Amino acid sequence: MSLASAPEAIAPVPAEPTPIRWLVLLGVWLAYASFGLTSVALAPLVGPITRDLGMSHAAMGTVLGAWQAVYILAAVPCGALLDRLGARRAIFLGALIIAASGLMRGLATDFWTLLIAVGLFGIGGPLVSAGAPKVVSHWFKGSARGLAMGIYITGPSIGAILGLSLTNSVLMPALDNDWRAVLKLWSVMALIGALAWFALASLPAARAGEARPSGGPQQTQREIIRHLVGLPPVQLLLAMSVCIFAFNHGLNNWLPELLRHDGLSASDAGYWATVPTAVGIAGSLLIPRLATPSRRFVILAALALFAAASTILLHATPGPLLVLGLVAQGIARSSLMTVAMLALVETRGVGERHAGVAGGLFFSAAEVGGAGGPIVLGALYDITGDFDAGLWMLTALAVLLFLGALRLKSIDATESRA
Repeated sequence: MSLASAPEAIAPVPAEPTPIRWLVLLGVWLAYASFGLTSVALAPLVGPITRDLGMSHAAMGTVLGAWQAVYILAAVPCGALLDRLGARRAIFLGALIIAASGLMRGLATDFWTLLIAVGLFGIGGPLVSAGAPKVVSHWFKGSARGLAMGIYITGPSIGAILGLSLTNSVLMPALDNDWRAVLKLWSVMALIGALAWFALASLPAARAGEARPSGGPQQTQREIIRHLVGLPPVQLLLAMSVCIFAFNHGLNNWLPELLRHDGLSASDAGYWATVPTAVGIAGSLLIPRLATPSRRFVILAALALFAAASTILLHATPGPLLVLGLVAQGIARSSLMTVAMLALVETRGVGERHAGVAGGLFFSAAEVGGAGGPIVLGALYDITGDFDAGLWMLTALAVLLFLGALRLKSIDATESRA
């Protein structure tokens, strides 16, 4: 069966960019912010949920990791569906599924119903995360494309910050400490994000510029995937995505504990752990904009060096060197994934038409690192009694990213001469 009964053609964006593209970007940002908000919504509520549902912490750990496991399996099919439906409908569907996942969490009665609710997020998530770069690659060109990618990638970070900061400090007291009511409220916010995206993407000017279905030769999903994974730059970027997510998720999940292990109090560790996030938001607005094709791989290599520097400096005791390590971590994690995605969608043979499947492949591979990074760091801590071995492992991954960026630059130079 063919991937699409009516494959997308690329509708030309006006030679003079119109303001509507910024409204479309706002819609993408809101949908992706819903992704970030819902992905962390359970974390601040682990205590009351485990007590009310009679769950062990091991069972809750399984629940918290359920969506990543589903995501890995669903990312490629969802990417194909994205290319078939078009970004407007596919992102809306994904955002609706995310909102439904949030609502079902608030209605859960035991381990299994909560597990299913969280797992559902792994189906909606890829439609949004792979759809966002597809939209940006269509509406934005040149340095503006990097800026737009940097803007939309702040969405999940800000959504996560809101979820983590407001749940226990504001919403739980305001809603009589009813965790179900909190999760239902967050699901309403995710629904608003979904509706806002669809409304903005359905404006007449936005519809006029979106990709249109057309006739022509059709390829099966298998043929498209075989074509993409046969491209050396895509192979390398998929391998690098595993390293990028292992670095990001490993440090994101263990950073507060790592800082406490270095001698900070729990509250101080929480404050210090926000430094990479704050730096990352600023960095994602600046760095991707600079990553034009002529210098993209140089910037990717530089980001890998920042990642390596951060993991080395995080060995330091609390003080200036540790602060520098946190800043370097924020710079690296703000843009490694964004610049890699830019390189992927602009790889020869990928382009906007196959951006959905390519994005699905990217995130499917990346989430292997996203799930494995925190696990390996935790296992190394249990074996050694500290985080030194885990940090050296992340340093090695950063060095591999640096070498990968140099190889991509070499491949690009060879193709440009051909």
